[in-house]
Order: sequence, then structure tokens, then C-alpha cells
Amino acid sequence: MTIKHADEYRDPAISKKLVERITELSKRNIRLMEVCGTHTMSIFRNGIRKLIPGTISLLSGPGCPVCVTAQNEIDAFIDISKEPDTIITTFGDLMRVPGTGSSLQKERADGKDIRMVYSTFDAVEIARKNPDKRVVFPGVGFETTAPTVAASILSARDMKIENFFVCSAHKTVPPALCALMKTEGIKIDGFILPGHVSVIIGTGAYLPFFNQFQMPCVVAGFEPSDILQAILMLVEQIENKTPELENAYTRAVSFEGNRKAVSIMNDVFEAADVAWRGIGIIPGSGLKIRDEFSDYDAGKKFRIIEKASKEPKGCACGEILTGLKTPVECPLYKKICTPVDPVGPCMVSSEGTCAAYYKYHSGY
Repeated sequence: MTIKHADEYRDPAISKKLVERITELSKRNIRLMEVCGTHTMSIFRNGIRKLIPGTISLLSGPGCPVCVTAQNEIDAFIDISKEPDTIITTFGDLMRVPGTGSSLQKERADGKDIRMVYSTFDAVEIARKNPDKRVVFPGVGFETTAPTVAASILSARDMKIENFFVCSAHKTVPPALCALMKTEGIKIDGFILPGHVSVIIGTGAYLPFFNQFQMPCVVAGFEPSDILQAILMLVEQIENKTPELENAYTRAVSFEGNRKAVSIMNDVFEAADVAWRGIGIIPGSGLKIRDEFSDYDAGKKFRIIEKASKEPKGCACGEILTGLKTPVECPLYKKICTPVDPVGPCMVSSEGTCAAYYKYHSGY
């Protein structure tokens, strides 16, 4: 089924036909994982789990950038905020993520200069207006946001702003897919690949992963019909035993992706081995600032002490991010951990699985 017009993506009649086709074709029990926090929220918001047949289980993977940020990285952001003459600029989701002993929100309440911004260029502007302060932007996110952070470093260099720094905790998606396939206990029959990330990197970026594992994969958009179309394509692949790398989001995603954005990202960053919450160290999955831009690297400018950071006691965010558990299987969910007083990042972020369960499935 081909969807051509924008008003069709939320058309109940189109969705109904897709659900009927999925139900007709789905014969075996399968587990599909969406690797995008925005997909997770859309699936819950539109009741897709209740529409599809019981043969299909949807798992929420490591698609929330704040959630997969390692605890020691969160602690490093908090430590930098305590430095004198320093301003932390950050997006809102990161503010409330608990570190080992504090959070950026708590530090701001204690008088630290921590400001919410809506873009990395807001942070550069704050640095320009406060030349006597060191302005730090924690770089959290996947390939979607990394090019904008890279562009802010290039902009600061061009403007000769010397007090702007980035603490890069960026991560890339394809290596994480490989790590999931190698993680003991995880059973996945197909991937709903992220839309926003794929706009940047293109479907071609997943070819090495697909060629290695022959795992059914479909890039999806974010409307109900987009997601149902991707599920249908995955069911067809699995039932026919013909794994493919397909694109159900052709109106936004190409094979090549956004070459200019990728070029800017690669000019400023290079691959690094980094830790993901719940998965551990994934080779080549991080983005560190290249040596030629070291003047903007907060990790080199500030004395960040490596310390043993502890995950919140009893928190199952790690298992939830890898599909090993659902939020209702976490002993803290809705008892100790709530959106008002979150214990782990999966309850904090607007793209977090626990937040989605809590908001849209109050019966859980």
C-alpha cells in the first residue's frame, strides 16, 4: 500500500486497512524493536500496540538519547556546573536526569548558572555575550543533533569566540544495533529503524549491519500509518523469510542521507569507543571532538575526574533500553519512580519508555 498525500498519514481508514493486512499475514510470534524514542511515544499515543495482533510484540530499544547517556557522563556534566565562572547551557530533558548524587536541576536550585536553550547557537550567543564566563554545552544525542553541535563549534571558531565549549556525549545508532544483536538474552526478529537519524545518515549507513546479521529492517516515519506500514513490511519479510533493508519513509529519507550534515559532523567529530547505559562500551559508537578543535573540547578544558558512578539502586533503565524488561517489571515503576520524582532517565525524558508507559497506559 502506497501512501501519497500528507492527510492520509493519520487517516483511520488507511490505518484500518494496514491493520487488517498485518493481521491477515502475521502467523508466527515475533518481536519487533523500535530504535527511536519518538516512535515509542507515537506508538503509545496512537494505541498501536492495541491495534496489532497478539502475535506481534513491540519492544522499545535504546532510542532515547538522554536515557542511553552513561551515568559517568551525567556526573561529568554536573561536576562541570560546579566550576567557577562557568555557565552550563542545555536542552530541557537533561536538566532532571539524576546523577550519582545530584542533577543539573538541583545544582541550578543551589545557585549554579545553568540555562535551558533551544538550540546550540543559543549557547554560542550566550558565550558571545558573556566573555568573562566559560560556557559549556553538553552534547547529548544521536546523528540527528550531532551536526548542529558540530556547526556551533565551527560558528564559534569563525566568530573567534574562545569561551565556548562542548562536552561531547554523542552516540551513533548503527553500532548500537550490532551490540544489541550480540547481547545475551535479547531476542529481536526485526527493527523499526529511526526516522530522524535516517534523514541524516541515509539507509545506506545500515548496510554493514544488515549485511552482517541479515536482520529485517524498515525505516519508518512517525504518523500512525507510517508505523503500521513499517510493521506490515517487517511482517512480510519475516513470514516470507526474505530479510531486507527497506525504507517506508521515502518522503524524508534517502539512501545517501544529508551529505552536508554528515560532512559537517565528520569534520568536527571522530568515532570513539563509549559506554551506553544498559549496554556497556560499544566500539566506535561515540563521537569525540577531533584534535584540531580541541580548544572547544570541555573534556580537555576542564579537569573531569573519572570516578565510579553508580546506577540508581533498583532502577531497571538498562534492561528496559535493551528490551530485556518493560517498565512494569521494574520494582520502582510508579511506586518510587514517577515523572514528579524520577529515579532513572527513562522516566525523565519526553522520549523515555517509562514516561510513555506512565502517560499513556495508566492501567499498567
